[in-house]
Amino acid sequence: MKRAEDNQPMEENEVVKLAQQGDKEAFSVLVRNYQNKVFGLAINIVRNHETADDLAQEIFIKAYQSLPRFRFQSEFSTWLYQIAINHIRDHLRKHKKEKNDLRLDEIPEISGEEKEASEQLANRQEEEYRKRLLREKLEEMPEKYRLILSLRDIQGLSYEEISKMLKLSAGTVDSRLHRARRLLRKKLAQALGQEGGKR
Repeated sequence: MKRAEDNQPMEENEVVKLAQQGDKEAFSVLVRNYQNKVFGLAINIVRNHETADDLAQEIFIKAYQSLPRFRFQSEFSTWLYQIAINHIRDHLRKHKKEKNDLRLDEIPEISGEEKEASEQLANRQEEEYRKRLLREKLEEMPEKYRLILSLRDIQGLSYEEISKMLKLSAGTVDSRLHRARRLLRKKLAQALGQEGGKR
């Protein structure tokens, strides 16, 4: 959105204020600005595209309904992420764990016996195997570790932002992230070591 008088992009807080006053176009701007980030957070936690899409829509509905209560005491993004985190946690509590294994047999067959084609298929299978393994090991981790890995390593948020969202000290964020990374590396190393002799 742009200011009518000078044709310059509006500051985010101005857009938020317009949305609070019922301007649907202003809220649409906020949705466009944050929909990929909210969806990304959801899918990194629930590991299911359709569920993450539903959650993202529900999160923006909650944000719209709660918008009149936003007091600009934090960044809008921090406030929105807090709503997202709480909503995703509620979903996890209601639905427990939902495993969604990636099926390797869905990789298309490559006809012919050329060496190059065989290598491409092998590489693709290896890549899909590693993605599936990473998802499985993330799924096995406690929610607090999955969440902090998603916010920091996948979403790229700063320690300060994560600290505000999770209501943790910067030191706690740092130590929890360190433990989460170490646990994930250990799980991956164990799995790769065990699978090495089988594959």
